[in-house]
Amino acid sequence: MLSEYLPVLLLFGLAAAFAVGSLVVSSLVGPSAPNPTKLAAYESGNIPLADVRNTRFSVKFYMVAMLFLIFDIEVVFVYPWAVVFRELGWFGLGQMVLFIGVLGVAFVYEIGRGGLEWD
Repeated sequence: MLSEYLPVLLLFGLAAAFAVGSLVVSSLVGPSAPNPTKLAAYESGNIPLADVRNTRFSVKFYMVAMLFLIFDIEVVFVYPWAVVFRELGWFGLGQMVLFIGVLGVAFVYEIGRGGLEWD
């Protein structure tokens, strides 16, 4: 049974080793000359208007992030369903319609509450 998972575990191990190795090599070889300009927050080329450490973000940003995560995770469930759609038949179609319907109702509720308005 372990032999079936060995290639996947080897791939994860190599990916982790490559990531850690890249971080170590870049910290050892790369130049490091921090100055106030490099440590300042990036404001798309504009001069920062306030101290970023004490700035509060609007809840709207978090709502958009949560909606992105919800619909991104939806794709994780829809893609495997689409692969085996023919084998599932009408039952699988009904389950997916219910799943997308619940997400659609939640999205309409969010729009109705004004969660996506930026005023």
